[in-house]
Order: sequence, then structure tokens, then C-alpha cells
Amino acid sequence: SFQHIELKTYLCGVKKKVVVGLSGGGDSSVAAWLLKEQGYEVEGLFMINWHDNRGLLKGNCPFDEDITFAEMVARKLKIKLRTADLSADYRTRVVDYMFSEYERGRTPNPDILCNREIKFDSFVREALNHGADLIATGHYCRTEVIENEGQKITRLLAGVDHNKDQSYFLCQVSQRQLENVIFPVGVLTKPEVRKIAVDLGLATADRKDSQGICFVGKVDLPVFLQQKLKAKTGRVVIIQDTTHFRSWPDGLPEKDAALSDLGLMTAHHEMDQSEGLTVGKHSGAHYFTIGQRKGLNIGGFREPLFVISTDTDSNIVFVGEGQEHAGLYRKGLLVKAQEIHWIRPDKAMNAGECRDYLVRIRYRQPLQRARIFALEAGYYIIFEKPQRGITPGQFAAWYDGEELLGSGVIDR
Repeated sequence: SFQHIELKTYLCGVKKKVVVGLSGGGDSSVAAWLLKEQGYEVEGLFMINWHDNRGLLKGNCPFDEDITFAEMVARKLKIKLRTADLSADYRTRVVDYMFSEYERGRTPNPDILCNREIKFDSFVREALNHGADLIATGHYCRTEVIENEGQKITRLLAGVDHNKDQSYFLCQVSQRQLENVIFPVGVLTKPEVRKIAVDLGLATADRKDSQGICFVGKVDLPVFLQQKLKAKTGRVVIIQDTTHFRSWPDGLPEKDAALSDLGLMTAHHEMDQSEGLTVGKHSGAHYFTIGQRKGLNIGGFREPLFVISTDTDSNIVFVGEGQEHAGLYRKGLLVKAQEIHWIRPDKAMNAGECRDYLVRIRYRQPLQRARIFALEAGYYIIFEKPQRGITPGQFAAWYDGEELLGSGVIDR
């Protein structure tokens, strides 16, 4: 009944060994079964990336249950399951990065860092040490190998299920990291994967998709951050006059210029203490992010208050009333030159070029039409329509149709 599933077959007369990252979820469980059905020698590898439970909230698929479910799936599928403790790498390469970004007033995406630094680096090395010919994960995306001027290139494509497409989370991986990696469920929809898991009687069939920080679990973020970032009382300032919120200029200068000349603004660069009214207090500007509503605990307004900017130097949180406040919307963003990453280096833009691409700034956001201007300072991404909640520290990823070409950290 699953003959429509198209997977690469690498058998060539010899059974290839595939190590699957079994996470204790349904997607990786079905990925392992699909590969076994294709005739591969399949082995599971469970990553232990976190031991410290401070700040974790129990319930809703807690982290410490995942290994139990992975073991049940391995027994059901009759495959070997190993464990790998990658917690040292995870702490230094993901968690420490998170702390440093929040301290700077930026909002990082740990799942993207986890993929770049752990799943497609430390995990792959561990799998290769156990004799893997191929590595597989349960991501909803696809790859395609093409040849360009005699060189093999791996294209990273969106998953068939556009409602579940997870290519965005892989926006920082490299050509080297995509070598010998396959994504078995990328050609299926989530309902199809769920049905396979139910039909097989897998223990993970009814588990909800994981939530929270990658391989840590659902976290009370302020409690988690307070492990290293001290609470510091500051003011919440409401901005009601929106006349100073400029739209992006119609054109950009032919040569690089200061950010102010480009009209590339972040809200707190345009504000000072005299431009707003203090309406409350907070425990630390670094605990808040653009577009945030919860945690302000300030009432008395007709519409809810939303964070429109933070200033960690002055420890001020700027807010606006209503989800359509002008401060929540911007027409463009900057990715600094040193933060630009191309999955397809052969497609990289040179200074002075501009191209039209599809761009998203968060997971599951519909792709947005935008024009990328490559200047010496970096890439200026100008959207066809203003975007809500452009957040420094998050990733902007650009696509050509269904192919993910590159990404970069949003600077402002």
C-alpha cells in the first residue's frame, strides 16, 4: 500500500547501513521503518543532549520519556539502538550561544543551531564511527543530487507536505553536511506518516510533535535564562505616536552607505525616553522578544500590549497597543556580510547584485516575495509587503521555488 513512496536505493548489490536519528517521535520512527522496507540495514541512534533539568516543565512529551519511546520502536522494528551523549557539544555550541544572543538583546533559534552544530555534525560523526554508509532523520524535506560543471551538488528541497515542511530548520547546513543524508518522510504528508505509525502499532503513533528547545524540552524561558542572565528591573515604555516609523525607501543607493542613510531602522534606534510613557516595569529586557505579548502583565488598555523593541543597554522594553501597531511591521531587514550562508555556494551573490527570491523569517511562515540587494555591508532584504515581527537573532531563509538556497542571521 506504500508503493507510491519514492526513496533513493543505494543497494547496488550490497546492503547499505543507514543510521537513523531516533528521537522518540513518530516521524523518525516511520523513517526507520521505511528504510528497512527498502532493504537497508537500519540502526537507530538516540542523542542525549541535555542532563540539566533546571527550568524544565514536566508534561507534554518531556525529554526524559523520549529514550523510552525510542527503545520501544527499536524493539518493534527489530533494529539495534545505540545512544550517544553529545551534551558537552550541545552545551558549548547551542546553549552557550543562546545565552550570549539573549544577553545581546537578540532572539536566537536553537533548533537551527542544533541542526547545524549537532544533528548534522556531532551526530553524523558518531554515526560514521558506527559504520554508517548513510544517515537519515525524520525531517520533512527532500534532497536531489545534480551535476553542475562536473561538480555534484545537493539541492535541499521543501517537503511535499507544505504544512509540515521543515526545510527552514536546515537553512544553515552545508553541502558537506548534506552528503550521504536522506530524509525518508519528506515525500509524505504528516497524515500519511501518522497512518503508517498507527497501522504498524508503533508506540510513537499518538505522540504529539515535540515542543520547546531542541532536545531539551518545553522550557520556562525566563527561568532557563536566569541560570546565567541576572534579572534586572527596568521600565516598560509605550509608544503611541507612530509617525516616526518610516517605510523602507523605494530605492537603495548604488553604493554601500550608513544604515541611517538606507532608512534601515530598529524601533529603539528611533526612540528615546522622551518619546514614550512609562507604563510598567520588567525584570530584564533580554527576556523579551519582538512581538511578545505574554509576560508583560500590564493592564488598563483597550487592546493588548506587544513588544515592539528592546534596548538591553538601557534595559528598556518598548511596547505598542494592539497587534496591528505600526512598530510591529517593517519592510526590510539586514543580514551582515559575516552572517551570510549559502547552501548552494555556486548561487552566491556578489556585491552590487540584486535578485528576487522567496523569503521566510520564521518556521511555517508562508514564503514572502522579496528582493535581495547584495552590498558590502551585507544583504538588504526588501519585502513586497511589510512583515510583522522581524526579530534580530532569528534567521531569514531565501528560496528559489521549492529549493532552499541560503540564509542569514537577522541583524536588524
